[in-house]
Amino acid sequence: MRPFIRALLVFVVLSILTGLAYPFAITGLARLLFPEKAMGSLVLTGGKVVGSSLIGQKFTTAQYFHGRPSASDYDATNSGGTNFGPSNAKFIEEVAKRIAGIRQEDGLAPTAPVPADLVLASASGLDPDISLEGALLQAERVAKARGLSRQRVSALVLASADRLYGPGSREMVNVLDLNLSLDALEKR
Repeated sequence: MRPFIRALLVFVVLSILTGLAYPFAITGLARLLFPEKAMGSLVLTGGKVVGSSLIGQKFTTAQYFHGRPSASDYDATNSGGTNFGPSNAKFIEEVAKRIAGIRQEDGLAPTAPVPADLVLASASGLDPDISLEGALLQAERVAKARGLSRQRVSALVLASADRLYGPGSREMVNVLDLNLSLDALEKR
C-alpha cells in the first residue's frame, strides 16, 4: 500500500507542477515580456478586433488584396492542408481553376505567370502573408476598384513588404495589414 501512496503523491505533485504551476508561470512571463504576442497578435481598428496578424482571412471583393488559398476556409479551429500530392487529379484541377480565376480577375493574359502562393494553399491553410510578387500582381485590380492610381497602390504594397525570415528570404506582405492600410488611405 505504501508504494501506491508514494506513486499517487508523485502523480499529484507533478500534475500540479506541470499542469498548473508551469503553464501559469510561462503565460504570466509571456504576458509581461511580450503582451501583444501573448494575446494572439490581435489587430485593432477603432478599438474593435478585426483579426490577428498571424492568421489569414478570406478577402474576396475586388477592392481588397487576396491572400493564399485555404483548404480549411480560414477556419483557425480546423487548421490543415488538403494533403493532395502534386500528381493528384483533384489537386491539379483545383490549382488550374485558381490560376484561371486569378488571370481573369486581375486582367492577365491567358499565359501570364501567376505566383505559386496565390494558387497553392499552405500546410496550415492560415498563412497571413503573400509574396511581394503576388501583392503587386493584384495592385491594378485593387487600384481600379478603389479609384486610386496603380502607382499609389503599388507604393503602399512596397512600403508594406517585409523580409519575414531574415536576410536572403523573399519579401512578404501581410494581407490584413495591407488591406487595413488601404482602408485608412481612403479615409484621409
